[in-house]
Amino acid sequence: MTRIKIFGEEIIDPQAVEQLKTCTGTEDYGVLTADAHIGYGHPIGGVVAYRDKISLSGVGFDIACGNMAVRTDVKREALGEVASLMDAIEKQISFGIGRVNNERVDHPVIERIDKLNIKTTRSHKQKLFQRARDQLGTVGAGNHFVDIFYDDDEYIWIGVHFGSRGFGHNITTGFISVSRGLPFDAHSVDGGMFSPPILFDLASETAQDYLECLDVAGEYAYAGREWVVGKVLDIMDHPNVTYQVHNHHNFAWREQHFGEEYWVVRKGCTPAFPGQKGFIGATMFDTSVIVEGTDSETSKAGLYSTVHGAGRVMSRRKAAGKIRFKRDRDGNRKRTVIRPGLVDFNNTKARARQLGIELRGGGADESPECYKSLEDVLEYQGDTIKVLFRLNPIGVAMAGEDVFDPYKD
Repeated sequence: MTRIKIFGEEIIDPQAVEQLKTCTGTEDYGVLTADAHIGYGHPIGGVVAYRDKISLSGVGFDIACGNMAVRTDVKREALGEVASLMDAIEKQISFGIGRVNNERVDHPVIERIDKLNIKTTRSHKQKLFQRARDQLGTVGAGNHFVDIFYDDDEYIWIGVHFGSRGFGHNITTGFISVSRGLPFDAHSVDGGMFSPPILFDLASETAQDYLECLDVAGEYAYAGREWVVGKVLDIMDHPNVTYQVHNHHNFAWREQHFGEEYWVVRKGCTPAFPGQKGFIGATMFDTSVIVEGTDSETSKAGLYSTVHGAGRVMSRRKAAGKIRFKRDRDGNRKRTVIRPGLVDFNNTKARARQLGIELRGGGADESPECYKSLEDVLEYQGDTIKVLFRLNPIGVAMAGEDVFDPYKD
């Protein structure tokens, strides 16, 4: 049996294929889904099943990034003015890097974080705890969103995409330092896009500590997405939820494949075991989908994994240009375009108006031309999934293009 399975190799950057080969070596199993592209030390859209290791690079900086979608019992014609709904979402939910929630969110995961046993200084641990507490229920920047859709039966859906925010990012940078023999709270620069993956021996204390942190960050991300969806339901005057889908797509799971136990890392991949549902977001203007995993031979070879989105074809730098952020006298970051990019975001906003989509935030680097077609990548996944619902966007909310984004992946 081949140890590497690639879906849609002809539409994947060859460098992402080479990254996967570096990650799998000669003993482990690897998969690239059709939305794959290069990432830091491990391709986005890449899956690796390790027998005796856990991969920090295979989870990435945004631990437990994932999607949640719910269907309401509200029909499109009864929704009311979409513009007012999106205005309220933009006002009541915090988007952007470093943002804190205007509302204090009480959840048991905060107590778990407070008791987390990480070998770091007391002041650093307190900072980590405070960031987690303050950011719970915030969305972040980049391709993270809160969207409103309708399906073929005209029912309204809410879809969200984000992860464990600054808390997860700090956990990752801390363990990068640990991997280099430094204290958790030491400053450490990552090894670059094409550095070998950071792997922890499963039997080591570091691996067990990292897995504990993953578990907490996963609970934190679930809590955040549930809070945001709940907030949108509140804004919509509490409609009934008739269907729900919720998954991580940057995480590690203990699974059985080919008769053996593995630690499987999926980075930008939706788990799709037989009967398992997933929400896959498209571009801001295209149709998203709810899918279900199948029990085909192709699914088994693909480690029961599928795409998490359409997949980038244009880097953020190429799309938006060279941008410099500099703090003014008041401490606010000001955005200056040093060199224009290939995408004119004014055209994107005009297109949104033509399509009747209420767009809040976003930027050139999130415009549809930066991505593959979701329909195309789904075709390459073959019989590994079946589409249950198609979701058409009518409202899109993201962080604005003036938001400074220091995070990766």
